[in-house]
Amino acid sequence: MKPAPEPTVGALLRAAIRRLEGTSASPRADAVRLLGCAAGLDATAALAHGERPVSLEAEARFESAIARREKGEPVAYIVGTAGFYGRVFTVSPAVLVPRPESEHLVEAALADLRARLARAPKRRLRACDVGTGSGALALTLAAELDALEVVACDVSEAALAVARINAARLELLARVRFVRGDLAGPLIEFGPYDAIVANLPYVPTAEVPIAPDPVGFEPRVAVDGGRDGLALYRRLLADIPRLAAPGASAFLEAAPGTIDPLANLASQVLAGAHVEVGEDYAGLERFVTVTLR
Repeated sequence: MKPAPEPTVGALLRAAIRRLEGTSASPRADAVRLLGCAAGLDATAALAHGERPVSLEAEARFESAIARREKGEPVAYIVGTAGFYGRVFTVSPAVLVPRPESEHLVEAALADLRARLARAPKRRLRACDVGTGSGALALTLAAELDALEVVACDVSEAALAVARINAARLELLARVRFVRGDLAGPLIEFGPYDAIVANLPYVPTAEVPIAPDPVGFEPRVAVDGGRDGLALYRRLLADIPRLAAPGASAFLEAAPGTIDPLANLASQVLAGAHVEVGEDYAGLERFVTVTLR
Protein backbone atom coordinates (compact mmCIF):
# COMPACT_ATOMS: atom_id res chain seq x y z
CA MET A 1 0.00 0.00 0.00
CA LYS A 2 1.29 3.42 -0.95
CA PRO A 3 1.79 5.89 1.91
CA ALA A 4 -0.65 8.78 2.02
CA PRO A 5 0.64 11.74 0.02
CA GLU A 6 1.88 14.72 1.95
CA PRO A 7 -0.68 17.55 2.04
CA THR A 8 0.07 20.77 0.21
CA VAL A 9 0.27 24.31 1.51
CA GLY A 10 -2.76 25.34 -0.52
CA ALA A 11 -4.96 22.48 0.62
CA LEU A 12 -4.13 23.02 4.28
CA LEU A 13 -4.72 26.78 4.06
CA ARG A 14 -8.08 26.40 2.32
CA ALA A 15 -9.35 23.95 4.91
CA ALA A 16 -8.07 26.04 7.81
CA ILE A 17 -9.58 29.27 6.51
CA ARG A 18 -12.99 27.59 6.28
CA ARG A 19 -12.66 26.39 9.88
CA LEU A 20 -11.68 29.80 11.21
CA GLU A 21 -14.35 31.84 9.42
CA GLY A 22 -16.77 31.45 12.32
CA THR A 23 -14.25 32.42 14.99
CA SER A 24 -11.64 34.78 13.62
CA ALA A 25 -11.99 38.27 12.16
CA SER A 26 -8.95 37.52 9.98
CA PRO A 27 -9.11 33.80 9.10
CA ARG A 28 -6.77 33.99 6.11
CA ALA A 29 -4.04 35.94 7.90
CA ASP A 30 -4.33 33.69 10.95
CA ALA A 31 -4.09 30.51 8.89
CA VAL A 32 -1.06 31.78 6.96
CA ARG A 33 0.77 32.78 10.13
CA LEU A 34 -0.01 29.53 11.93
CA LEU A 35 1.04 27.41 8.95
CA GLY A 36 4.21 29.44 8.59
CA CYS A 37 5.08 28.75 12.20
CA ALA A 38 4.19 25.05 12.02
CA ALA A 39 6.03 24.40 8.75
CA GLY A 40 8.86 26.93 8.94
CA LEU A 41 7.56 29.05 6.06
CA ASP A 42 7.28 32.80 5.73
CA ALA A 43 4.02 34.34 4.57
CA THR A 44 5.30 34.97 1.03
CA ALA A 45 6.31 31.35 0.58
CA ALA A 46 3.04 30.09 1.99
CA LEU A 47 0.98 32.21 -0.41
CA ALA A 48 3.16 31.87 -3.49
CA HIS A 49 3.73 28.12 -3.41
CA GLY A 50 0.39 26.50 -2.78
CA GLU A 51 1.55 23.26 -4.39
CA ARG A 52 4.44 22.85 -1.96
CA PRO A 53 4.14 19.69 0.14
CA VAL A 54 4.00 19.91 3.92
CA SER A 55 5.39 17.13 6.08
CA LEU A 56 2.99 15.08 8.18
CA GLU A 57 4.76 16.35 11.32
CA ALA A 58 4.18 19.97 10.28
CA GLU A 59 0.58 19.14 9.40
CA ALA A 60 0.04 17.79 12.91
CA ARG A 61 1.50 20.94 14.46
CA PHE A 62 -0.72 23.05 12.20
CA GLU A 63 -3.81 21.05 13.12
CA SER A 64 -3.11 21.61 16.80
CA ALA A 65 -2.63 25.34 16.24
CA ILE A 66 -5.84 25.67 14.23
CA ALA A 67 -7.79 23.80 16.91
CA ARG A 68 -6.56 26.28 19.52
CA ARG A 69 -7.41 29.25 17.31
CA GLU A 70 -10.90 27.82 16.68
CA LYS A 71 -11.51 28.12 20.42
CA GLY A 72 -10.58 31.80 20.29
CA GLU A 73 -7.02 31.70 21.64
CA PRO A 74 -4.98 34.63 20.27
CA VAL A 75 -2.56 33.75 17.49
CA ALA A 76 0.23 35.48 19.40
CA TYR A 77 -0.09 33.00 22.28
CA ILE A 78 -0.10 30.05 19.91
CA VAL A 79 3.08 31.12 18.08
CA GLY A 80 4.66 32.80 21.11
CA THR A 81 5.43 36.16 19.49
CA ALA A 82 3.76 39.43 18.50
CA GLY A 83 4.93 42.33 16.38
CA PHE A 84 5.07 45.86 17.81
CA TYR A 85 6.60 49.00 16.33
CA GLY A 86 8.67 47.02 13.84
CA ARG A 87 10.06 44.57 16.38
CA VAL A 88 9.13 41.04 17.47
CA PHE A 89 8.29 40.46 21.13
CA THR A 90 7.98 37.19 23.00
CA VAL A 91 4.54 36.84 24.58
CA SER A 92 2.79 34.30 26.77
CA PRO A 93 -0.57 34.05 28.53
CA ALA A 94 1.10 35.91 31.42
CA VAL A 95 1.03 39.19 29.45
CA LEU A 96 -1.26 41.20 27.23
CA VAL A 97 -0.65 40.87 23.51
CA PRO A 98 0.91 44.17 22.30
CA ARG A 99 -1.50 46.00 20.02
CA PRO A 100 -0.95 48.41 17.12
CA GLU A 101 -3.18 50.94 18.90
CA SER A 102 -0.45 51.42 21.51
CA GLU A 103 2.04 52.54 18.87
CA HIS A 104 0.55 56.03 18.79
CA LEU A 105 1.16 56.39 22.51
CA VAL A 106 4.79 55.43 21.87
CA GLU A 107 5.06 57.99 19.09
CA ALA A 108 3.65 60.73 21.32
CA ALA A 109 6.07 59.87 24.12
CA LEU A 110 9.02 59.76 21.73
CA ALA A 111 8.12 63.15 20.26
CA ASP A 112 7.96 64.62 23.75
CA LEU A 113 11.29 63.09 24.81
CA ARG A 114 13.05 64.16 21.61
CA ALA A 115 11.87 67.72 22.13
CA ARG A 116 13.35 67.66 25.63
CA LEU A 117 16.61 66.28 24.25
CA ALA A 118 16.73 69.00 21.58
CA ARG A 119 16.58 71.62 24.31
CA ALA A 120 19.38 69.93 26.28
CA PRO A 121 21.34 67.62 23.91
CA LYS A 122 23.76 66.25 26.51
CA ARG A 123 21.10 65.39 29.05
CA ARG A 124 20.23 61.82 30.00
CA LEU A 125 16.50 61.26 30.02
CA ARG A 126 14.53 58.91 32.22
CA ALA A 127 11.13 57.30 31.69
CA CYS A 128 9.05 54.75 33.55
CA ASP A 129 6.52 52.20 32.34
CA VAL A 130 3.81 51.33 34.84
CA GLY A 131 2.42 47.81 34.34
CA THR A 132 4.94 46.84 31.67
CA GLY A 133 3.66 43.35 30.80
CA SER A 134 5.79 42.10 27.89
CA GLY A 135 7.90 45.25 28.08
CA ALA A 136 6.73 46.43 24.65
CA LEU A 137 6.33 50.10 25.63
CA ALA A 138 9.45 50.38 27.79
CA LEU A 139 11.71 48.52 25.38
CA THR A 140 10.45 50.33 22.30
CA LEU A 141 11.13 53.71 23.90
CA ALA A 142 14.64 52.62 24.89
CA ALA A 143 15.36 51.08 21.50
CA GLU A 144 14.29 54.24 19.69
CA LEU A 145 16.14 56.70 21.92
CA ASP A 146 19.73 55.97 22.99
CA ALA A 147 19.76 58.80 25.54
CA LEU A 148 16.90 57.24 27.50
CA GLU A 149 16.98 55.10 30.62
CA VAL A 150 13.77 53.30 31.55
CA VAL A 151 12.47 51.71 34.73
CA ALA A 152 9.52 49.36 34.21
CA CYS A 153 7.38 47.66 36.82
CA ASP A 154 4.71 45.02 36.99
CA VAL A 155 2.89 43.28 39.82
CA SER A 156 3.35 39.92 38.07
CA GLU A 157 6.68 38.12 38.27
CA ALA A 158 5.61 35.94 35.32
CA ALA A 159 5.09 39.06 33.22
CA LEU A 160 8.47 40.45 34.25
CA ALA A 161 10.12 37.19 33.20
CA VAL A 162 8.71 37.69 29.69
CA ALA A 163 9.81 41.34 29.66
CA ARG A 164 13.36 40.38 30.63
CA ILE A 165 13.50 37.85 27.79
CA ASN A 166 12.54 40.62 25.38
CA ALA A 167 15.07 43.02 26.88
CA ALA A 168 17.86 40.46 26.53
CA ARG A 169 17.00 39.72 22.92
CA LEU A 170 16.92 43.44 22.07
CA GLU A 171 20.18 43.99 24.02
CA LEU A 172 18.57 46.59 26.28
CA LEU A 173 19.17 45.16 29.74
CA ALA A 174 21.78 47.86 30.40
CA ARG A 175 19.25 50.69 29.98
CA VAL A 176 15.96 49.13 31.08
CA ARG A 177 15.51 48.10 34.71
CA PHE A 178 12.60 45.85 35.70
CA VAL A 179 11.17 45.95 39.21
CA ARG A 180 8.26 44.10 40.74
CA GLY A 181 5.52 45.91 42.58
CA ASP A 182 2.19 47.68 42.50
CA LEU A 183 1.85 50.78 40.30
CA ALA A 184 4.08 53.70 41.34
CA GLY A 185 5.38 52.09 44.54
CA PRO A 186 8.54 50.41 43.22
CA LEU A 187 9.32 53.23 40.77
CA ILE A 188 9.59 56.21 43.08
CA GLU A 189 13.10 55.47 44.36
CA PHE A 190 14.51 55.45 40.81
CA GLY A 191 12.87 58.71 39.69
CA PRO A 192 12.11 61.41 38.93
CA TYR A 193 11.01 60.74 35.35
CA ASP A 194 10.68 62.95 32.31
CA ALA A 195 8.01 60.67 30.86
CA ILE A 196 5.58 58.24 32.47
CA VAL A 197 3.82 55.70 30.25
CA ALA A 198 1.10 53.29 31.29
CA ASN A 199 -1.28 50.89 29.65
CA LEU A 200 -3.18 49.86 32.76
CA PRO A 201 -6.38 47.78 32.89
CA TYR A 202 -9.24 49.99 31.72
CA VAL A 203 -12.13 47.64 30.93
CA PRO A 204 -15.01 47.95 33.43
CA THR A 205 -15.43 44.72 35.38
CA ALA A 206 -18.91 44.03 34.00
CA GLU A 207 -17.58 44.32 30.43
CA VAL A 208 -14.50 42.10 30.64
CA PRO A 209 -14.83 39.59 27.77
CA ILE A 210 -14.68 35.85 28.28
CA ALA A 211 -13.52 33.10 25.89
CA PRO A 212 -13.94 32.54 22.99
CA ASP A 213 -13.30 36.30 22.73
CA PRO A 214 -9.49 36.51 22.43
CA VAL A 215 -9.34 39.05 25.27
CA GLY A 216 -10.82 36.36 27.50
CA PHE A 217 -7.53 34.45 27.21
CA GLU A 218 -5.45 37.38 28.43
CA PRO A 219 -4.61 37.79 32.13
CA ARG A 220 -7.60 39.31 33.90
CA VAL A 221 -5.32 41.32 36.16
CA ALA A 222 -4.14 43.15 33.03
CA VAL A 223 -7.66 43.80 31.69
CA ASP A 224 -10.08 44.43 34.57
CA GLY A 225 -10.12 48.12 35.47
CA GLY A 226 -12.69 47.92 38.23
CA ARG A 227 -16.27 49.15 38.32
CA ASP A 228 -15.75 52.12 35.98
CA GLY A 229 -12.51 51.01 34.33
CA LEU A 230 -10.48 53.69 36.12
CA ALA A 231 -9.64 52.06 39.46
CA LEU A 232 -5.91 51.70 38.78
CA TYR A 233 -5.58 54.98 36.91
CA ARG A 234 -7.21 56.77 39.83
CA ARG A 235 -4.47 55.46 42.11
CA LEU A 236 -1.66 56.16 39.63
CA LEU A 237 -2.73 59.75 38.98
CA ALA A 238 -2.56 60.49 42.70
CA ASP A 239 1.09 59.37 42.69
CA ILE A 240 2.25 61.10 39.50
CA PRO A 241 3.63 64.14 41.38
CA ARG A 242 5.93 61.73 43.26
CA LEU A 243 7.18 60.21 39.99
CA ALA A 244 7.45 63.26 37.77
CA ALA A 245 10.37 65.58 37.13
CA PRO A 246 9.42 69.27 36.72
CA GLY A 247 7.35 69.67 33.55
CA ALA A 248 7.17 65.91 32.94
CA SER A 249 4.51 64.29 30.77
CA ALA A 250 2.43 61.18 31.34
CA PHE A 251 0.95 59.08 28.53
CA LEU A 252 -1.97 56.91 29.64
CA GLU A 253 -3.69 54.43 27.33
CA ALA A 254 -7.38 53.59 27.56
CA ALA A 255 -10.28 53.08 25.12
CA PRO A 256 -12.96 55.35 23.65
CA GLY A 257 -15.43 54.56 26.42
CA THR A 258 -13.06 55.51 29.21
CA ILE A 259 -10.93 58.22 27.58
CA ASP A 260 -13.11 61.23 28.45
CA PRO A 261 -13.57 60.14 32.09
CA LEU A 262 -9.81 59.53 32.32
CA ALA A 263 -9.01 62.97 30.87
CA ASN A 264 -11.47 64.62 33.27
CA LEU A 265 -10.01 62.70 36.19
CA ALA A 266 -6.47 63.78 35.25
CA SER A 267 -7.56 67.42 35.11
CA GLN A 268 -9.15 67.15 38.55
CA VAL A 269 -6.30 65.31 40.28
CA LEU A 270 -3.44 67.23 38.64
CA ALA A 271 -4.73 70.78 38.84
CA GLY A 272 -3.09 73.08 36.32
CA ALA A 273 -1.76 70.26 34.13
CA HIS A 274 -2.30 70.41 30.38
CA VAL A 275 -4.43 67.44 29.31
CA GLU A 276 -4.87 66.28 25.71
CA VAL A 277 -6.49 63.23 24.09
CA GLY A 278 -4.68 61.34 21.32
CA GLU A 279 -6.07 59.04 18.63
CA ASP A 280 -5.02 55.66 17.26
CA TYR A 281 -4.60 54.51 13.65
CA ALA A 282 -8.38 54.15 13.30
CA GLY A 283 -9.01 57.71 14.49
CA LEU A 284 -10.40 56.49 17.81
CA GLU A 285 -9.53 58.28 21.05
CA ARG A 286 -6.94 56.02 22.62
CA PHE A 287 -4.63 57.80 25.09
CA VAL A 288 -4.39 60.82 27.35
CA THR A 289 -1.31 63.03 27.54
CA VAL A 290 -0.84 64.95 30.79
CA THR A 291 1.88 67.60 30.91
CA LEU A 292 2.68 69.08 34.30
CA ARG A 293 3.23 72.82 34.57
